[in-house]
Amino acid sequence: MTSLDRVPPLSETLPATLPSTRSASQLGELPSSLTLSRVRLGPGGPLGSVRVAGGEVVAVGAEADGTEGPVIDLDGRTVLPGLWDAHVHLGQWAGNRLRADLSGLASAREVAEAVRRHAAGPSAGEVLMGQGFRDGLWPDVPHKALLDAVCPDRPVALISADLHTAWLNSACLALVGRGDHATGLLREHECFEAIQALPEVPDETLDAWAAQACREAAARGVTGVIDFHFSDNLADWSRRAAGSPPAVRVQAALYPRHLEAAIERGLRTGDVLPGTGGLVRVGPLKLFTDGSLNTRTALCCDPYPGLEDSPEAYGIQETPYDELVRLMRRAAAHGVEPAVHAIGDRANTLALDAFEAVGCRGRIEHAQLLTEADVPRFAALGVTAGVQPAHATDDRDVADRHWAGRTGRAFAYGDLLAAGARLEFGSDAPVSPLDPWPGIAAAVLRTDDERPAWHPEQRIPVRDALAASARGRSRIRVGDAADLVVVDVDPLEADARTLREMPVHATLLGGRWTHGSF
Repeated sequence: MTSLDRVPPLSETLPATLPSTRSASQLGELPSSLTLSRVRLGPGGPLGSVRVAGGEVVAVGAEADGTEGPVIDLDGRTVLPGLWDAHVHLGQWAGNRLRADLSGLASAREVAEAVRRHAAGPSAGEVLMGQGFRDGLWPDVPHKALLDAVCPDRPVALISADLHTAWLNSACLALVGRGDHATGLLREHECFEAIQALPEVPDETLDAWAAQACREAAARGVTGVIDFHFSDNLADWSRRAAGSPPAVRVQAALYPRHLEAAIERGLRTGDVLPGTGGLVRVGPLKLFTDGSLNTRTALCCDPYPGLEDSPEAYGIQETPYDELVRLMRRAAAHGVEPAVHAIGDRANTLALDAFEAVGCRGRIEHAQLLTEADVPRFAALGVTAGVQPAHATDDRDVADRHWAGRTGRAFAYGDLLAAGARLEFGSDAPVSPLDPWPGIAAAVLRTDDERPAWHPEQRIPVRDALAASARGRSRIRVGDAADLVVVDVDPLEADARTLREMPVHATLLGGRWTHGSF
């Protein structure tokens, strides 16, 4: 994370609903037993009860009725398995509310004017951070000169919505050691390295932001995340959980530079990190095959329109195939599952080829554009498709332009599900908000505005979307951890807006309330 505008006290940033939201550190002792009564048991399910004891579900249905411990009358609300966000960058999301919001701006000049307004505020001298621009459809081109004209002295760093592009002014380029950069528009590795070179936020500040972000996620029914933040996640989350247990479970991903240290410690994917109270586990190894759609660096079988004569006409291959296989084989041999970023169809083919060569299970993150031949390979190879359905609606116009004629196989959740693939939904926050419900709605509806569904053949049923948001769990089962979410409306009966904005009444994590007032 980097230095932003003035960091306000947390009391200034807490949402108005927080008094009814309890963090894990505020919960006290685990109740010996509690019963959720008069609750609908899953979407479309019957009314019944759920009894929780020792952090687990011990009874469901009529046999759960009893008087041991507190009995919570939920008045016909629906209880679901706790939801997971299977792809977040939590550090970036946590600090995102302190950045200039650039989403929805339609040109580079509009962004420059937004920077002019923000630069007039406090904290002169600190890096002015902005987040969320999408230049894939702009009529003009981002350039450092536009930012220099409105903010010549204060460093400005603007990050695209897909996190794969950074737009810096001259002062910021000098700050990160790239003063001779011709345009100030940095993509892929250049972007990641430049952002890493910016001044860091103190650990205690970032940890406070992360704790707040976890509480806000719990208020939307989230009980776990896979954190792909580009840092030493194992160290960060060990420190945070030791200080104050997070309100969600965390699988902390690692990157190649941390792989050997993890192997030396004997850490495997799924292992609990010591000292975290069982809430933090080792996640997968994050690897990259390509870039992104908006940046036109996703590696594709066909060239991007207008770039046919460019050296990068087909996108960018981030990791050579042989190196990808080597890293995956090294990780898999020591129990660390790979999670391979692949967006373009050519990138997904390479990623699946690598999984087949290594013979290991793991994940492909995004899987946005697929060849028809690759769709059944996910199930055949046991590879999970970690997808972000909100991107399908966010990026439909960009895809229609840059993947013209191919969008029938873009964000192909219906085809993947029909072929037996395991889907796990995430947000890719801060690319999309850390809130599972807009993604669930996007997968079900394939639109988030008044337009008809985009490729409606790729819609999936509500039940399947809920299961993909709950690590495959579609119902409450005896013996499962008591990670539960109570919603005011049965998702099967919700209209489009209600599904997208689902009112969450309460959330439990291991039998403890992380959201709700009882």
